[in-house]
Amino acid sequence: MMKLAVVIVNYNVKHYVEQCLLSLRRALVDIDAEVYVVDNHSRDGSVDFLSSKFDDIKIIRCNHNQGFARANNIAIGQSESEYVLLLNPDTIVGEHTISDTLAFMGAHPKAGGLGVCMLKANGEKAMESRRGLPTPMVAFYKMCGLCARFPNSKRFGRYYMSGLSWKEAAQIDVVSGAFFLARRSALNQIGFLDEDFFMYGEDIDLSYRLLKGGFENWYYPANILHYKGESTQKTSFQYVHVFYDAMLIFFKKHYSHSSLFLTIPIKIAIYIKAFAALMNMQVEKMKKSLGFRTGRPADSPLYVFLGSKEMIAECGKIARGNGLLAKYVELSEMEKPEGHLPMLDEFKASDKLIYVVYDVNSYTFEDIFQLFSSHPLPNVYLGTYNEMTHTIITDNEILQ
Repeated sequence: MMKLAVVIVNYNVKHYVEQCLLSLRRALVDIDAEVYVVDNHSRDGSVDFLSSKFDDIKIIRCNHNQGFARANNIAIGQSESEYVLLLNPDTIVGEHTISDTLAFMGAHPKAGGLGVCMLKANGEKAMESRRGLPTPMVAFYKMCGLCARFPNSKRFGRYYMSGLSWKEAAQIDVVSGAFFLARRSALNQIGFLDEDFFMYGEDIDLSYRLLKGGFENWYYPANILHYKGESTQKTSFQYVHVFYDAMLIFFKKHYSHSSLFLTIPIKIAIYIKAFAALMNMQVEKMKKSLGFRTGRPADSPLYVFLGSKEMIAECGKIARGNGLLAKYVELSEMEKPEGHLPMLDEFKASDKLIYVVYDVNSYTFEDIFQLFSSHPLPNVYLGTYNEMTHTIITDNEILQ
């Protein structure tokens, strides 16, 4: 039996998938693995684009958008492997992340699911890397804001399990679907993803069923980059509907037996949060239409390119062609292992949004993650350039 099957679901994000697949090439060296890309009826030419560049992956073309759970299940059902890794398209994995997590799973036979430390595009650790089960009370604390107000409280902060160390492996309740390493025998016992969830919530449901089936879920301290759904449209009514509907599906499925004293407040809180999210979208649209600045600072970001002489020359052409404000630092990992860190004081003093674009042929992904996570700044975001693709990728831009 093959060791691992990696499943990526794509919907109109071909360049992010390409970057993810190139990182997998490094991470899967010496691992008996197969990679599936399930395309959910993309309209950006994803299938032809990926087929022309990767002849070592299996592409499943869906004739309509199956949803996240159904698309993953199609590939899981076709694969035969000891482990299955569900991986978001807008992720980059470190060179040793998969081999290390597989070894950990092998040493912990009761482990049914495993997640890792997900980094945001500015190097901050994503709280979603470790989550507790959204029991009625935990969900209520999250919905009413007590979780955000008291994040380190064992009671109110249970949703993000923020009392756990980021540097040590620990048992958790919920594994994120952005990187969900699952044991095949466990999936065969409890079932695959619940297809009642179109998108969002299926990872919570799967995690809960693993626990109910007698398995353990673990957090492992290996870094990956996750753009936190930047490639997914989160500013539409459809997103709000799907996201909060997933909460209701999970709640009805697992806690419908709870007393009305608990169920009614939870349902009311979900509807209130959904309504508030829609109203916030309308306000932001109005501000934008009136010319008010929202979100990140500065309209014209600064791009700082770090890499080889060849990378600098190529990125210079792209920068000039796209009218970018740019700064260039020619170096290699051996010459300057500190990367962009010597420029932190300069970045802190700037009111601009800054993209530090790393040459991924001069730096390993793991070293880039370490550099960003060691000193995250709210206005400094990671960008990548790969000489194989001649493409600059950030959390919200593709530049060529």
